[in-house]
Amino acid sequence: MGRRVELQISSFPFLFLLPFVSPTLYGARAREEFHVAAGARDLLQHDAQKPEVHCSRERSRAAWKIIEEYLMPFVEKEQYNISTKCRLHPDNDMFREQEQHKIHVDTNEWRCDFCKKSFRAEKFLDQHFDNRHYNLLNDGQGRCLADLCGALHCDLVMDSKKTKSKCNPAAAARNRHLCESLADSCFPVSQGRIASRLHELFLRQFCDAHACNGGQKPLSRGGKKHTNIFYFAICVLTMLLVPLFYLFVYLYRREMKKGVQDLKRISKTGRKSKPS
Repeated sequence: MGRRVELQISSFPFLFLLPFVSPTLYGARAREEFHVAAGARDLLQHDAQKPEVHCSRERSRAAWKIIEEYLMPFVEKEQYNISTKCRLHPDNDMFREQEQHKIHVDTNEWRCDFCKKSFRAEKFLDQHFDNRHYNLLNDGQGRCLADLCGALHCDLVMDSKKTKSKCNPAAAARNRHLCESLADSCFPVSQGRIASRLHELFLRQFCDAHACNGGQKPLSRGGKKHTNIFYFAICVLTMLLVPLFYLFVYLYRREMKKGVQDLKRISKTGRKSKPS
């Protein structure tokens, strides 16, 4: 009994300090909750400031790839300057500046050239651009290249193994109309022979394939030629091996010739004279 009283008396100082400690603990917890709420509120405000973009980055990238590979080589060859009013102009791609600041370091490493952050895949870098560098989007009217995918045959580039679906005449007609309007606005025949040639090329390259008769194939004129690394290695190896081969043949023939001469010399010296 006396021991129980002693324990109760010894715990009395802690009970006495409890009213003074509790407000401090509650105050720290309240401040922590306040900062968390403030951070969440700032994040919501940050997201609220982001413009709502109704344009597919992936399809826009496919459209630009087609423009760059299957149109620009002919435009550069003709030394023709596309007007900024043309929707195929690089300035009319809302993602162009962001795409130009992608650094493909390695197979599993992509880097943002704005803030130097690294990511394991391109899709994570795209998300980073959407979240952190959305202010660099040129999201004006008519700057979504994905809207031109119907005319430019993006599906052919995005999924080359995709089974061919049944042709829809109404969709083909819409895409052909869009394609021809691009040809008229980007390469007006009234601007001279160069524009007329590019106008005709654009119709053959992109527009004629928008039909259900299965006649003309899209992107028939081919695209930008890329240097094949394997082909380049084979060429270098061939250039190194051919001289070695001829050197080996030369040395082999020289040794064979030398051996024949030695045999002749031995046969002459070792021949016995006939008795008279």
